Amino acid sequence: MTGSGRRSARSRTKPSTDAGEDCSIGHTKSNLKRRGDRSRDQSLIQIFIVNVKFMLGLGVFALLIVGYVIRTLINPVEGAEMSRVVTPFPAPKLMDLPMFQGEHRESLYWGTYRPNVYLGIRARTPRSLVAGLMWIGIKDGRYFVRHVCQDSDELSKYGWAQHNGRDFAHQVLVDQEMVLMTSFLKSKGEGSGYGGDWALRIDMQSEKFALDEDTLHIFFYLADEDEIVLSVRKEIIDFRDNSLLATGSRAEIGGWQLHLKSTDGLEVHYAGFKTPHIHNLSDLVQQNLGAQVRMFGRLQLSDSSDDSPNILVFQISGRIPFRTDITFVSGTDKKEPRVGDRVNSLTGVMLTNQLEEKQREFERKFEQCFNLADKSDSDSMIVGKAAIGNMLGGIGYFYGQSKISQPGNFNVKTHDNFISYWPAELYTAVPSRPIFPRGFLWDEGFHQLLIWRWDIHISLDIVGHWLDLMNIDGWIPREQILGAEALSKVPEDYVVQHPTNGNPPTFFLVLRELVDGLKKNKFTANESRGILDFLERAFVRLEAWFHWFNTTQTGKQMGSYFWHGRDNMTTHELNPQTLTSGLDDYPRASHPSEDERHVDLRCWMLLAADCLHSIAMLFEKESKSGKEYGSTIKLLSDFEILNQMHLDEGYGAYFDFGNHTEKVRLKEMNAPRELVREVLEVPELRLVPHVGYVSIFPFMGRIIPSESWILEKQLDLISNRSIMWTDYGLCSLAKTSTLYMKYNTEHDAPYWRGPIWMNMNYMILSALHHYSREDGPYRERAKVIYNDLRSNLIRNVVQNYNQTGFFWEQYDQETGKGKGARLFTGWTALVLLIMAEVYN
Repeated sequence: MTGSGRRSARSRTKPSTDAGEDCSIGHTKSNLKRRGDRSRDQSLIQIFIVNVKFMLGLGVFALLIVGYVIRTLINPVEGAEMSRVVTPFPAPKLMDLPMFQGEHRESLYWGTYRPNVYLGIRARTPRSLVAGLMWIGIKDGRYFVRHVCQDSDELSKYGWAQHNGRDFAHQVLVDQEMVLMTSFLKSKGEGSGYGGDWALRIDMQSEKFALDEDTLHIFFYLADEDEIVLSVRKEIIDFRDNSLLATGSRAEIGGWQLHLKSTDGLEVHYAGFKTPHIHNLSDLVQQNLGAQVRMFGRLQLSDSSDDSPNILVFQISGRIPFRTDITFVSGTDKKEPRVGDRVNSLTGVMLTNQLEEKQREFERKFEQCFNLADKSDSDSMIVGKAAIGNMLGGIGYFYGQSKISQPGNFNVKTHDNFISYWPAELYTAVPSRPIFPRGFLWDEGFHQLLIWRWDIHISLDIVGHWLDLMNIDGWIPREQILGAEALSKVPEDYVVQHPTNGNPPTFFLVLRELVDGLKKNKFTANESRGILDFLERAFVRLEAWFHWFNTTQTGKQMGSYFWHGRDNMTTHELNPQTLTSGLDDYPRASHPSEDERHVDLRCWMLLAADCLHSIAMLFEKESKSGKEYGSTIKLLSDFEILNQMHLDEGYGAYFDFGNHTEKVRLKEMNAPRELVREVLEVPELRLVPHVGYVSIFPFMGRIIPSESWILEKQLDLISNRSIMWTDYGLCSLAKTSTLYMKYNTEHDAPYWRGPIWMNMNYMILSALHHYSREDGPYRERAKVIYNDLRSNLIRNVVQNYNQTGFFWEQYDQETGKGKGARLFTGWTALVLLIMAEVYN
């Protein structure tokens, strides 16, 4: 397999470990072996550097030449091709635009930007102060520390009930009989430092009265990624007269203080640690507690600290129910910091009043953005609010270096042979906090369909961060595993990214909507200026992205495309996966080759060309760009050419083309026992006869004329209960397919071979909505199917949420039950747009 596909990462998610790992520099084993042979080269390089110092007077160009020569001498094997892969795109960065500076940047400085933990706060800066929450849970009579989101904790519910993406969030977590509620609030007032102050309210309650007599333990921590020393107030057992817990200082925010206030009789203990590894902090806490239990028989932190600690953990213990407010104030080294007043304003009754007002603001904005009052019942409204709340609460900030496969090793699945991308930051929503707490390229386009409608500035900020990850060739790594926390969740075999491999360019879905909104005056004057400035600077990168696809993913026939990255040497996969398409194990040609033509990629390319053409016209770039994209649109939207390449008239379906046979099976081998792929006939070039999501991509792209008989055939496929229709949504692969619900290897369960996926159903609904409003003989039928499908999808997601407390990655086509990753807000949150009937 040739990629770190989400499906593979899901089935092999790496648990938290005790060992920390610094992954910022990637030396290959072969590099290490060659070090001795290179010692003479290194000496020559040093002499060379001395002799060329006079070139410094020639400026930056000379320095670039020196750097290139040094790189070539050090690594003559990899040469220029390797350099190119990890060279940033040579254009001004989108994140340097004025719109992302000043007040906007400061307003987003602090946030719940650590989606991988149950509650994690950090700043949008590479090395930050990091805060978080743990608690003691009981499972099978044993104590466990809850910290990192993971299904093995078996929480019956957790997630953001409300989150506005900026300065307010409210979350409910249910662990056994314990209910933990967290509320986050930011404040920028007189005397505060950069980014302002923030407060965290923690409410502990129980679902059963019996727990009221039990003492429960929560742990709040503050850690400095720069390993700057944190100072703890030593005598904190009694904090009624002095709420101060800790102090410190950082260059960007000045002095800071951490305070705790509560009217309940709480006991507080602490421990200080010094370590560069923050992602395994729960292990340190457990070790400290374990030592105290063994020595003194008490479950409390040691009230001691390592020398010069950069991590402070505070244990807060009390009998349920109890409440505590934790406040972080910055700028305390200013002349008149007014610390006392600011702490009071972010605790107690004053905090309660502000949180209640923020909740009311959230409710008002939700109705303003999605207008569900006349379209949904109360249960659906609750689910809709959880959808946007969890989507915004799933936004994270990451910093690190991607690992990229070396030139010549692009199709080798190994974690040893890699080079490091440049250090980069990424502000992005994540698909799933427990399973996929990192950035995925094609998921993010769907996320932004929701986020831009809530906060256009946050959405543009996210898209800008992604586009700034583009290399000189116009390639963007499709899975972003940046920093130790993100890396700790992914097995090494699935970390390395391959520069030959793409991912659906779904950002064009969002950008097309923004251009359409500009034309229809949907935005305020300020929003319109921001979008125009963004598009003008982004255009050169978007062109490069399109060019990368149009040169690296093209097929042999003009106007054809195929996803690179399939394994044509596999002996264990029933049908070689196409991870790059995002549809993973969806059936393609049985024998990958350069003769393939993938209909879904062709449709994505039409979308990209159409969007670029619209942007070019917006800025009157007609001379070259407009004509180029106009020609591409004409070619890819040509209905006759599309039908010649991909249509099977008998099915009325669009199929991939490639070297294919249906007579392939997995056969058990006895020495040793394993399932091995067996091909029973010679494959031939043909259409690949598997009906499913790919078969209706031209329908989703609205390429089919509204009066065409093919549209009727597509509606037949969609509405037929024996093919794709279910009472819960449209399944990913037809029940009549030979690979329907078939395992792809001995252990790889069917993924896109039957289950229902919300992102594809949203696109299908969007197309049905379009055709139900177009003049033509199938208008009324499209409307009926649209209404039935929309009703089925909403009912099933709401029912699952009410029963389980979660959104799910996919839904079972036979029972409707959620499957795969739970708390998969990701594109499943598109159910909110379905409720609101908001489509492009």
